[in-house]
Amino acid sequence: MTRCESGQFGRLLKRAAIFAALFFCAPAVFAQEVTLRSTDRAMEVVGRYIGFDGTNIQIETTFGPLTLRYDTVTCEGDACPDLATYVPELRFSGARTMAQVLMPALVEGFARSQGLRARTQAEDGSRFVLTLETSDGAEQARFSFRVTNTDEGFADLIAHEADFVMSAREVRPAETALAAEVGLGRLDSARQSRIVGLDALVPVVSPRLGVPTISLSTLAAAYAGEVTNWQEAGGIDLPLTVHLGPVTDGQSQRFIDEVLRGSDREISPTVVRHATDEALSIAVAAQAGALGILPKTIRGPAQAIALRDSCGFVSAPVVTAMKTEDYPLTAPLFLYLPSRQLAPVAYEFLAWLRGPEAQLVVRRAGFVDQGAVPISLDAQGQRFANAIVAAGADMPLTELQRMVRILGAQVRLSTSFRFEVGSTRLDAQSRSNLLSLAQAIRDGRYQGRTLMLVGFSDGRGSAEANRDLSSARSVAVLRDLVEVMGGSLPEGVVVETEAFGEALPMGCDDTEWGRQMNRRVELWVAQ
Repeated sequence: MTRCESGQFGRLLKRAAIFAALFFCAPAVFAQEVTLRSTDRAMEVVGRYIGFDGTNIQIETTFGPLTLRYDTVTCEGDACPDLATYVPELRFSGARTMAQVLMPALVEGFARSQGLRARTQAEDGSRFVLTLETSDGAEQARFSFRVTNTDEGFADLIAHEADFVMSAREVRPAETALAAEVGLGRLDSARQSRIVGLDALVPVVSPRLGVPTISLSTLAAAYAGEVTNWQEAGGIDLPLTVHLGPVTDGQSQRFIDEVLRGSDREISPTVVRHATDEALSIAVAAQAGALGILPKTIRGPAQAIALRDSCGFVSAPVVTAMKTEDYPLTAPLFLYLPSRQLAPVAYEFLAWLRGPEAQLVVRRAGFVDQGAVPISLDAQGQRFANAIVAAGADMPLTELQRMVRILGAQVRLSTSFRFEVGSTRLDAQSRSNLLSLAQAIRDGRYQGRTLMLVGFSDGRGSAEANRDLSSARSVAVLRDLVEVMGGSLPEGVVVETEAFGEALPMGCDDTEWGRQMNRRVELWVAQ
């Protein structure tokens, strides 16, 4: 069983068990129970109302979810849709930052793109509705939000009480399994998730501390209780205390999953938890020896510091580093949706999210969008300097010269591809990048251009073997791209592959973090 912090899996199981017990043992208690009969009265089925997309009604039955065309049945029950007054409603539940800032901005932008206005109706402190309407007040759609946390968002989806999860982390195996059991499909598949923006996790300290950087390995050791003094982290003799956000916060969970458990550690019981990120920032700023982890988008008095590794690489959460995943604690923000049919406005909204208008809204909301931006060769001088410094006996000058000669005639794009640890599967951000690249090609943005997928590897093993590995990665990304494009690329678009093995490291090979940064495929375009 996959372990979930603080009983999160148990909460999901409990919620699923309550749902099953109520539905199968005492159906009369459901205010949302409906009875559907075929028009010829030959069939009758009773179930819990799940949703209606304007054409089909879906209910939960003893046999699982059932979808029927609404015009082929009669419906009895308070939840039965009234076609005369029907307005499609999309229900969102999950992460507070997404619900309060990012998603309302995106819904309002979508409304403008449709010639509509978005009117906010607050139900209480944790719920609100954005109604999309025409200039004369005719309602076209409702986007309802429950402001909670990532855990509760998945629980609501599994209980059929939400259509979208707003998640600050990737879905966990336990959540994926439960969702599949109740007929919601595979939440970890590319078609059931969208990345709507990028945030980043950043270490924060008191402005009085005077420590500019910290290593990921030290972060992990500190939160595991193995480092308790700043002297062990390259600072002064001062007790080190660690702070983190709520147990149910998706960003905090992501940090624990990737940084601690990724290094086979568990979180220390001495970690000070805070109810909000804002409270954490205030507490860390006030204590000279405090160390915290916060989303980049949180503004507060604590001072953000950069990440470094043992061979001198320093990484800060600047826009290009987050887009390329060169910053190792980049944190995508996800929407997860069920496999069942939703109202057409849901798919119109999802399609709009991939377009340039949505990317502009993401930026204006204070997050980082996924739009590809060029990174000139001049802006990458430090990377190439690192390549020369790190070059060993297996990396001859001639290979570095070949790399500069080939890439010098091109421009790197911020679209990059990395793989899950120990897997040939692209990670979540890279899967989203692949879909965005495919859409850009379809839209004609690279018509008449030559793109190049350039593979790199870590430095373990021989240079020749690493070049072969990096070549295999670039070919694998091209294969995935062609598959997403329906089996072929359009005429006028050329995509080539190249590989340089360990020639351009982004991190140290003495840690898994560094090796993961080095194993990548970059996208370049001819000038």
